[in-house]
Amino acid sequence: MIKPHGAETLNPLYVSDDAQRAELTKEAEQLPSVLISSGAAASAVMLASGYFTPLTGYMNIAEATSVATDMKLSNGLFWPVPVMNIVSSEQLTDAVKNADRIALRDPNVDGNPPLAVMKVSAIETLSTEQKQLLIEKTFGTTDPEHPGVPAFDNVGDNVLSGPIEVLNYSYFREDFPDTFRTAVEIREDIAARGWDTVVAFQTRNPMHRAHEELCKIAQREVNADGVLIHMLLGKLKPGDIPAAVRDASIRAMVQHYFPENTVSITGYGFDMLYAGPREALLHAVFRQNCGASHFIVGRDHAGAGDYYGAFEAQEVFDTIPEDALEIGIFRGDFTVWCKKCNEIVMMRDCPHGGDDYFNVSGTRQREILAAGEPLPPEIARPEVAEILMAYYQSEAN
Repeated sequence: MIKPHGAETLNPLYVSDDAQRAELTKEAEQLPSVLISSGAAASAVMLASGYFTPLTGYMNIAEATSVATDMKLSNGLFWPVPVMNIVSSEQLTDAVKNADRIALRDPNVDGNPPLAVMKVSAIETLSTEQKQLLIEKTFGTTDPEHPGVPAFDNVGDNVLSGPIEVLNYSYFREDFPDTFRTAVEIREDIAARGWDTVVAFQTRNPMHRAHEELCKIAQREVNADGVLIHMLLGKLKPGDIPAAVRDASIRAMVQHYFPENTVSITGYGFDMLYAGPREALLHAVFRQNCGASHFIVGRDHAGAGDYYGAFEAQEVFDTIPEDALEIGIFRGDFTVWCKKCNEIVMMRDCPHGGDDYFNVSGTRQREILAAGEPLPPEIARPEVAEILMAYYQSEAN
């Protein structure tokens, strides 16, 4: 199986020993604490799960700036997106400022219980210029209308850095018991299935016919034993379809339209960044960490609005060193329904064009559903359409 990024073995930061975790949880209740942002909490879950191997915690300003500008950690290892714990001044009590160890409280769980314990390496203040640089390099824009920019810009200016020990997986294990999996668990499942070559597919949306066919084409072309459908379970922008609905629709599609034991349906606990090319690189890093040999990067991967070019998230892989990642990248083209072929095709593989094509996209799918209209079979399988239409009708009522 492919090695984790920058390491021989995964480095999950979850405290797996029950006695140690209970003792640390008891300690956390007595430590000075900060209520962290949803993004920082999601990063803690990714660190706990081994997805962010080989990181050991949150970055300081110097390391985050190196990652933002040069995509390198301080030791020179490739890393595409800063992983930071930024808090408001209100969180910096005297007790926190003078502590060697603090508890990080979860903003997404009732009662804000401790999520992790952090050894404080540094407490720094971001200048306006430093923060704008981090935002611009990560998102390619500082536009406050970009859905990822406010989530970074509005959390505060105080950077808490240092290694962490994680006590739980926030709400993800309880809310998505059949879907949430750590990188450790996915590697174990891949080995148990006897898969060698695995192609991973990222989704924050229900899978329409073009997504389905893209997975099948990629599986065929790289001769993969299986497909890892790996869905985001964390926070999204308004208008995106909730994780539970996506999960149900994807399971219906796989049950009816993929051969048995060719697909693993899993999810991970992270908030969507909508960072386009940089997020595509991060997606590749943690798909390598969970054991995938190949990763599908499609049109407008991890994008939002018109902030990125249609294939900018593919082109960014041409700008990084050849040895930056071991995982292979499968590049998807525009995927459409061809009336003459009577099937979903990638345009680069089809001799037809123009009026022969019916565009299939997540945006179009959402527009049709929001209008209360039935999804045509060219866009969605009937079993998937039934689930999605029921959700939109319940929202309308």
